[in-house]
Amino acid sequence: MKLRCMIIDDEPPAVRLIQSFIDRTEVLECVGGYTDSVEAVQKIKQNPPDVLFLDIQMPDLDGMQLSKMVPPETKIVFTTAYKEYAFDSYDVNAIDYLLKPISYAKFLKAVEKCQEWYEMKNANNSQNSGAVFIKSDSLLVRIDISEILYVCALKDYVRFVFDSGRKPIISLMTMKNVEQILPSDSFIRVSRSYIVSLNKIRSVDKNNCIYIGDEVVRVTDVYSEQFKKFIGN
Repeated sequence: MKLRCMIIDDEPPAVRLIQSFIDRTEVLECVGGYTDSVEAVQKIKQNPPDVLFLDIQMPDLDGMQLSKMVPPETKIVFTTAYKEYAFDSYDVNAIDYLLKPISYAKFLKAVEKCQEWYEMKNANNSQNSGAVFIKSDSLLVRIDISEILYVCALKDYVRFVFDSGRKPIISLMTMKNVEQILPSDSFIRVSRSYIVSLNKIRSVDKNNCIYIGDEVVRVTDVYSEQFKKFIGN
């Protein structure tokens, strides 16, 4: 399966560089490169790519704003000259970020994340709702959803923790990706670093601390409103 890629960057040399990387990579196909972010939005709506290489600093419509207009099935790889934007990139539908100047080796690592995501997606589409597949090392590992206690972030990785005594599983993916593969009626994100199983919460104290398994997880302000709605229901 080839991944269809689009590039958006207001600097033509940056578009040409990414396009040359795509052309050198057998599993990728370039379906467009744009320096005008407004024009690019229309092209995405007409024919959404599998992967979007998206610059953050652009006139008219910057990458962060544009990312919120991209359909969730498109995986975003941010390209930026500013390291401080890397952290924010994980709050949107981004699978990775590349810091300029971009090397082909780093580009390939981002592509590998995209491939792994689509492998997991295809495996999960063939399963019933009681289980998911995640990539761990070089294997696709089947996880029963009912086993999951919580998921926590470990920089570029996440750790799935279980209440069944099963050893935790570490996977190279983002918390946004985890949110997309777990059912929203059973799991809730309560901070940048934690997604918890609603059915496994033992108690919640007055400081918005969740007691789950052997862990105490605090609900942060960004996610408190959503959590309060759950408690209210």
